[in-house]
Amino acid sequence: MNEVLREKLRNLPDKPGCYIMRDRNGRIIYVGKAVSLRRRVQSYFRPSTFNKASPKLRGLINSVADLEIMVVRNEAEALLTEGRLIKDYKPRFNVVFRDDKRYLAIRAETHLPLPRFAECRIVRDDGNEYFGPFPSSTVVRIVKDFAERRYGIRKCPHNNPGVEEHRHCHNDRIAQCSAPCIGSISPEDYRARFEQASEFIRNGSIAEMESLKSEMAGAAASMDFERAAQIRDTIFAIREMAKQRARVVSNPAVKRENAAAGCAELAEVLGLDAPPRLIEGFDISHISGTFSVASMVAAIDGVPAPQRYRRFRIKTVEGIDDPMSIAEVVRRRYSRTLEEGGQLPNLVMVDGGITQLRAARAELAKLGLADMPAVGLAERLEEIVIDKDGRDSVLLSRDSEALKILMRLRDEAHRFAITYNRNLRNKKIKESVLDEIDGVGETRKMLLLKKFGSVHRIAAAELDEIASVAGIGEALAQEILDAMRRVTSYRE
Repeated sequence: MNEVLREKLRNLPDKPGCYIMRDRNGRIIYVGKAVSLRRRVQSYFRPSTFNKASPKLRGLINSVADLEIMVVRNEAEALLTEGRLIKDYKPRFNVVFRDDKRYLAIRAETHLPLPRFAECRIVRDDGNEYFGPFPSSTVVRIVKDFAERRYGIRKCPHNNPGVEEHRHCHNDRIAQCSAPCIGSISPEDYRARFEQASEFIRNGSIAEMESLKSEMAGAAASMDFERAAQIRDTIFAIREMAKQRARVVSNPAVKRENAAAGCAELAEVLGLDAPPRLIEGFDISHISGTFSVASMVAAIDGVPAPQRYRRFRIKTVEGIDDPMSIAEVVRRRYSRTLEEGGQLPNLVMVDGGITQLRAARAELAKLGLADMPAVGLAERLEEIVIDKDGRDSVLLSRDSEALKILMRLRDEAHRFAITYNRNLRNKKIKESVLDEIDGVGETRKMLLLKKFGSVHRIAAAELDEIASVAGIGEALAQEILDAMRRVTSYRE
């Protein structure tokens, strides 16, 4: 174990999250999740673990040269993040999640005349409300079925059902639908029921849980144990959904309403003259100091505005130095805004603590923008760092709409920066000296990289090893080696 890895193991947080293991060539070889990153990751490197491990696990442990972590809010979010990372990188030691399967979510199709719930695996920005995704599809289906039966929500697949569609449906006769298609309930009353069902899926209901417990007890008392078991499973599913609820994607109307309240709260908490109309947030992403990039995201009236997002390659900072990288990006962003006469934000937010915030403020002051409000958001406790006029940092409740605005903006900045970083790395991987060799097309290049892992290892290989790759042959293998020797300064 090298000293860098040893130091990272010592400083692992006792929080839920995902861990990414890399080999000595920097390739991702394993992605995992943990309720406690410290306990889970450190357990790999104990002598007792290695002595009892399978050959595959020993191979993994011996191959690990570096480690990265991602801290998340709960175990469900860690599971969802793990699945996404495995699909993106396909590490060779991971055997699950390699297919294209996505977790299940519930879509509230509020755009229909008679809204309904539907299962889906892709969350889209289409104006509907989404719940999830959730790791357990069984839980999703049980809760969805219960909400539909309890509140009389239609299950039929028709967008606008009427009398003709009702002829082939019996759900109202078995008390599973309120039959709005034939006027048994008015559209207004049906939509009110649908809102109640949505609220139940969104936040749960203590009253419903107590009612289910009473029903279960009654079924058991009357010796209807099958019914009691069904109710028990429903209670369990509702509880599990509450635990698994990593995120709920609200519809735009809900976002705007909550965001307005959050902006007003931000103004009060930060002592602003008015609710911030435009907020811009910054984040830095890099891999051990390489491929350093930054993102700038924006929110108008508290709602993310993707059309205003910007991304930056870090040009003046070498290695790992987030405060200096923040300073560079803030300087570039607002010097250009001033030159072009663009709109300045009412609030600047940086992802990080006091050092990142001070670096940003120093650059704002150099540009004559010392009075522009700026805060940091420290991830450890979701602490709003103010560091001005003797004011201490602020800890708001997790239910605070003001904190939700800043967290949402920080998460967007993080996502946008990581995506840009990943795109640059993928592009660099694809751009290699192999592209310049006649006879080596995309297919042969991928076969070579799959066998050897990198162009460095191709350059170090023997002629017969390269020639053994399908479609290469000895003559082309010699051309490949000659090209490698010519490009002596090549860096992948």
